[in-house]
Amino acid sequence: MSPQEATVAMEASGYTSDAVGRVGRFGPFEQLRTRFRAVGAPSYRVDVVAYYVGPMGLTCMAVDALSGPQVSFDGIRLIGRRPSELSAELCAYLEKTGRDIEITTGGDIGSHELGMNPRAQRAGDVLLTRLVFGRPNDWANTVFDCVPAEEWRVH
Repeated sequence: MSPQEATVAMEASGYTSDAVGRVGRFGPFEQLRTRFRAVGAPSYRVDVVAYYVGPMGLTCMAVDALSGPQVSFDGIRLIGRRPSELSAELCAYLEKTGRDIEITTGGDIGSHELGMNPRAQRAGDVLLTRLVFGRPNDWANTVFDCVPAEEWRVH
């Protein structure tokens, strides 16, 4: 998906965005980013961030734990939960479906196969789940490799 296609899809779901921004380079390819927020939300709020790499298009999305849309996968609510609750439920799902249980760089349960990298995001005195979805392919070996450095700085 190109930045323009992602913007059209997000607008159809009630989100608006600023201009596409440049993040940096990944080898010979330019990395771009689009920040989305719900229509009517303050301009400083970022509910979803989409990252793109050159000709591959959309390679990574991050959904904010506090203001992002609710996302679920096979009946599992992924966004805005206590990390331990999501880890337990995701671990049980991965075991039940015969998939590998993986530990993310942040110490949470994730899945390279499903392209899910849950992260803890501070919400006042508690931590809630922010989810980073990545699409590794010929340009990246793992979900972690798909995620731009700026995303790892979100706490």
